[in-house]
Amino acid sequence: MKKIFLSFIILISSLYAELSTLHPTQKILDSKIPIVDIRTKGEWIETGLAQGAIPIMFFNEQGGYNVESFLKELNAKVDTKKPFALICRTGSRTKVLANFLSAQLKYSVIDFADGMVYYKYMNLPIVPYK
Repeated sequence: MKKIFLSFIILISSLYAELSTLHPTQKILDSKIPIVDIRTKGEWIETGLAQGAIPIMFFNEQGGYNVESFLKELNAKVDTKKPFALICRTGSRTKVLANFLSAQLKYSVIDFADGMVYYKYMNLPIVPYK
């Protein structure tokens, strides 16, 4: 029943809402929605990645970014016609990027609230960055 409810929420969000803000949970991980980790390489090395996450850096260490380069890599690695999630350290970077992707490109994005800090707090599975 819980999986059906989660699937229903995801389906509704993809049909009617382009942006959802949710805390990462095991249920979401089990749904196999792609998770894009937009943190820096140093952060990936320091804390590891959410299990199954796709590391695609958006903001560099100085706060700079290249939208065109990010979108090229995102579209090569993720089916952006379907919902996907974004995660960063605390959720502030994903909030900015998720709003842009949903408003400007009409992508269905799940913004993981409180990012890896919350993810680690919930003891969700983490794998080392390679």
